[in-house]
Amino acid sequence: MTDQQKTELDEKQNEPVNGKTITNGENGATPAAEIDVETLTKERDDLLDQLKRSVAEFANYRRRVDQERFQIREIASRDILGQVLPVLDDLQRALASVPEQDAEQPWVQGIRHIERKLAGLMERSGVTAVEALGQPFDPSVHEAVATEPGSTQNIVVEVYQTGYKLGQSLLRPAMVKVGDRSEEEIKPVA
Repeated sequence: MTDQQKTELDEKQNEPVNGKTITNGENGATPAAEIDVETLTKERDDLLDQLKRSVAEFANYRRRVDQERFQIREIASRDILGQVLPVLDDLQRALASVPEQDAEQPWVQGIRHIERKLAGLMERSGVTAVEALGQPFDPSVHEAVATEPGSTQNIVVEVYQTGYKLGQSLLRPAMVKVGDRSEEEIKPVA
């Protein structure tokens, strides 16, 4: 190293940093390492704070994405299951109209088997029937399509179409007739 390079290096080491003169420790001046500790500690604390915030933001992001994914699946399931319900209704109506003498025919047994499989699929998917017959009329789960003349319309006396729920959300309301009859007089409609 030449004398000129040594002089330039000494000058750089003696330049002020953050308003303080830094030297090699000669002549009682403060060493550079002592001054930088405060700066480095503050910088480290800032970076740690940023890291903690980033970790928390990422955890919130992951939770939000998981919630959105669950909601999308639930909406898709609700739509598909809602479209399958009329097929289940048709199978149940077809089986209810089979004449007694044909009830043991192989094709009828096959249709019954298909209906049971479809009903099982709906059950495994979380679909449950809305309790209606003999229950107090509840407009949130029942749709009154007929009333008994002169009644107070507070009890479901006949069910025309079964209603279904998926978890706590309503897939389809039960289509019902309301009236005043007691439970002994109420008869299910197939």
